[in-house]
Amino acid sequence: MQREDFPAQEHRKYIRLNTVLPVEFRLESLDGKHFLSNWIQGFTSNIGRGGICLYVNNFDQNLAKALKEGRARLSLAIELPIRRNPISARAHVAWVKDVFGSPNKYLIGLGYEEINSVQNNTLIRYAWTKKLLIPAGLGIILLLSLGLVLNSLVNIKLTQGNKALVQQLVSVIHESNFTRQSIKELNRQREDLEIEIQRLELNMHRLQLERSRLGEKSGLASAEYSQKTEEMNNLIAKLSTEKKALQEQLTSVQQKKNFVSEKLIELDKKKATLEKANLDKMYHWLKVHQNPHTGLIMSFEGDSDIKNWAFTYDQALVVQLYANFSDFERVHKLFDFFSRKAKRENGLFFNAYYANDGEPAEFIVHSGPNIWLGIAIAQYTHNTQDNEYLGVAEEIARGIMNLQKQDADGGIRGGPQVEWFATEHNLDAYAFFKMLHQVTGKDKYQEAADKTLNWLVKHTYDKADIPVKRGKGDSTIATDTYAWSIASLGPEKLAELGMDPEKIMEFAEKNCSVEVCYVRPEGQTVKIRGFDFAPEKHVSRGGVVSSEWSAQMVISFKIMADFYAKKGMLKKAESYRMKADAYLAELGNMIISSSSPSGQGEGCLPYATQDFVDTGHGWFTPKGKTTGSVSGTTYTIFAYYNYNPLKLKD
Repeated sequence: MQREDFPAQEHRKYIRLNTVLPVEFRLESLDGKHFLSNWIQGFTSNIGRGGICLYVNNFDQNLAKALKEGRARLSLAIELPIRRNPISARAHVAWVKDVFGSPNKYLIGLGYEEINSVQNNTLIRYAWTKKLLIPAGLGIILLLSLGLVLNSLVNIKLTQGNKALVQQLVSVIHESNFTRQSIKELNRQREDLEIEIQRLELNMHRLQLERSRLGEKSGLASAEYSQKTEEMNNLIAKLSTEKKALQEQLTSVQQKKNFVSEKLIELDKKKATLEKANLDKMYHWLKVHQNPHTGLIMSFEGDSDIKNWAFTYDQALVVQLYANFSDFERVHKLFDFFSRKAKRENGLFFNAYYANDGEPAEFIVHSGPNIWLGIAIAQYTHNTQDNEYLGVAEEIARGIMNLQKQDADGGIRGGPQVEWFATEHNLDAYAFFKMLHQVTGKDKYQEAADKTLNWLVKHTYDKADIPVKRGKGDSTIATDTYAWSIASLGPEKLAELGMDPEKIMEFAEKNCSVEVCYVRPEGQTVKIRGFDFAPEKHVSRGGVVSSEWSAQMVISFKIMADFYAKKGMLKKAESYRMKADAYLAELGNMIISSSSPSGQGEGCLPYATQDFVDTGHGWFTPKGKTTGSVSGTTYTIFAYYNYNPLKLKD
């Protein structure tokens, strides 16, 4: 409909609002005694406090003529959506205008003669509201749309930046490793040259001695003496020339080494900055994956088979990280779930829950995940002096101690419904009971720790050729039992027990350290040295580097470094520290970019360098080459900050 303005001479003093409302009207005589038509449908074109402009379609020409000649007035019934009944009014005709190009269509200007003032106010308020809200609504929609577009652009830029940050670290690590190899090669060349120079110097010295003795020999003809002397002088000169050339090469090699060493220093500085930046992003990745309703964190981002699963062990790890970064709101959300909402069986928690609603995802109860949850609460209680969740830890301890009572040797089974005994669970339990004794002062926890230690001595450290057995009657080698022997018991306690902590670490490195080619998600192949779940020779799949278990070994190397530093054995301490740094740097090659929209390309670590392969311990790594692992990511951050979750630290 083409809008026609009122003729200038008909403008009212009231502001007119362009609002369309249905209106039924009929013509009546000027004295109001007779109706001149039936009810006719029209629509408001404008609304003012003193009247309205009415638009009528297919209006009878005779009726229009009566209005134009001023022989009738209108009775109105104005429909208003917010009222059940229409607003009644009477109005006189101010003007009538044909709509150009549309026969039988008219605009009729009306002035109220009768209308209820309250209803008129309602009509005006509605008209104003509609007039203002429509553009406001459109503006809001436009702003929201613009916001979404800008947010999408920001997210795209952020994702690209985060991916670039990961790639920069990988590139710097690759260049740094290449530079280190160059330095090793230059050192080898330098040593070879130094040995060759020493050999030449010895030969020259020998010839010089022979030349000196030549003059002492009697019966040597003068000509013969001169000839031999000249030959020796020539040999000495030749060796001297060779020595000079080698010394020049040595100087060149040393200069190259100095240059490359300076380059390595700059690369290491850059790497340190990038490592810190990526670790900050990794921590943020762990934050954004916490469900705001349950407080749980999805364990593996990318594996569709266990999508939305939150393993209890992983929650126990990441909540310690939250606490160490003072993100106590996140800590409380997660602990509140386990203390108030999580379903249990005989006081112990299930292995996994769904992150979105907290329902059990795996109806299995194992000792290890429960012990780790207790460890997390004990760490939190010790560090904050907040006892709110200590009761949950003691309930877990009660359930684990009940299992301990069922074994004559004081060992802890893998769970209430299983018969096997694992070294790792008993190492965890020893640490847990020691923590509870320190936090609560209750002797029963020290007694439980002593029983656990006796079991470990009897069933774990009882085989000469294998320092640490995987479990009772099980001589399988599991890397984590070596790392956790150092982290849980500590080198001092192991030495007291007659164990050699250094031998434990040497055995683990000799048998479980591997170098593999890892194909990164973007297609780049890099070499990574780290720790497998088991000795490569014992599995047919070839070597696999585990991010979590490698980080555990890094922590143990750092513990050994501190152990020897306290003993004043600084050279050995430095050796362990260098190993820790080297293996930690290798994990930087494994950092991938988050594939989820919420992850925004931030860094995280896969569980292993191969997806869905046998670990050698009866379970497989997660599926998906871009699957981020909470445990692998968290333990790597632990290793960076030298945080041992199995010991309380003042």
